[in-house]
This record gives sequence, C-alpha cells and structure tokens, in this order.
Amino acid sequence: MENKFIFSLINGKNNPPQGSLIFDSNDHIRFQNGQNISGHNYNCHRRFVIEKNIEGKEGYTVTLYNLDGNHPIWQNNIQMAPKSMKIINVTNNLIELRGYGYDENAVAMGVPIDVASFANYGIILLVEDHIISRIQLNLFDRNVSIVYLS
Repeated sequence: MENKFIFSLINGKNNPPQGSLIFDSNDHIRFQNGQNISGHNYNCHRRFVIEKNIEGKEGYTVTLYNLDGNHPIWQNNIQMAPKSMKIINVTNNLIELRGYGYDENAVAMGVPIDVASFANYGIILLVEDHIISRIQLNLFDRNVSIVYLS
C-alpha cells in the first residue's frame, strides 16, 4: 500500500488511498526568521506519520512523534498533534502540504480560532527515488522552520 500512497503524494492527489507513510529522523536543525538558531541536533529521534485524513476529510493527517520518550506532563510521545493538511504544490521533487481547519478541542477550551488553526502549520517533503529524504516543518505563525534529516 505504501507505494500507492507515496505516488498519490508525488502526483499531488489530495484523495489518497488508505495507508500511511513513515519518516524517521535522527537529526534536525531549527531556523527562526530564516536564521539557523540551533545547529544540528544529532540523536534526537522523531517520527513523522503521514496518512489518509483520519477524519475522512480531503487530504492527509500529519503527526510528529518524539521517539526519545514521553513528555513529562502529558505522558505521551506526541511532539505535534495530528493536523489536517492538503497538498498545495508539487515541484520537481518537492511536495508542499499546508494545514487546514482547526483544533476543535482547543477552540472548545477557549483558544482563539486563529491560534487553533492548522493553517499555521505546513510541511515540505524532499522526495528522491520515491523515498522521503527530508521533511521541513513550517510553523508560520512563529516564523520557524525545522528541517528533519534521516
């Protein structure tokens, strides 16, 4: 199933087949306002899971996990909660997805909708030989990009 799934991404299709794609990273670099502010973070193990939208909507669900252990407060290893995203651009070997919708639970707790918006998030996949070799996570509301390397 993964082959059909990666092909739906490569071909810019926002109605993928069932399935998922996993990208594991052991290094990342953080950029703020376009400036490298962290250098390499070797041995920081993260996992992106990109899957058919889990709410049955158009597009994909993107979740980021911390493989180094659970968070001390919320006791799970979710680094970035699931976000609904759609492909907005495919150019050569880059696939760009942008969040849409919002976190309904956050809004129910009183978080302003612009803060709970998934549009604050996006990813860019670098695909080489039908394999993801790098993912850039963009946090648009903070002008932060984190490049995850394998």
